[in-house]
Amino acid sequence: MVKEMDKTEKDWKLELSPEQYRVLRQCGTEPPFSGKYVHHKEDGTYVCAGCGAELFSSDKKFESGSGWPSFWDKISEDSVELKRDTSHGMIRTEVVCANCGGHLGHVFRDGPNPTGLRYCINSAALDFKSKEKN
Repeated sequence: MVKEMDKTEKDWKLELSPEQYRVLRQCGTEPPFSGKYVHHKEDGTYVCAGCGAELFSSDKKFESGSGWPSFWDKISEDSVELKRDTSHGMIRTEVVCANCGGHLGHVFRDGPNPTGLRYCINSAALDFKSKEKN
């Protein structure tokens, strides 16, 4: 269940960039191939740009050719929540941050093994924490 953050829309607007706000709080989508993490290859963890919750690991990222960062699994069972999305005349499954409820993207059943899933996530909804080097 998504936790309710003690933030107003005014708070979110002050904390997020306009693009992050549009994506995370208004269910926007960035244009394909425009996000900073589409071709990102560094080892580490992708976190929610809204609240910092850990969402996806770089070892589960793959090149889908879709134009958005794609992952074949989430970092943990309780990191994201899935919701039915019937906007734009389509039936899709929306992916939201389980911590703050921010819109991340959508999940599709055309990904690689072992899950067969493709979490198609907006770069604007993510920040990245590099894996510490030994």
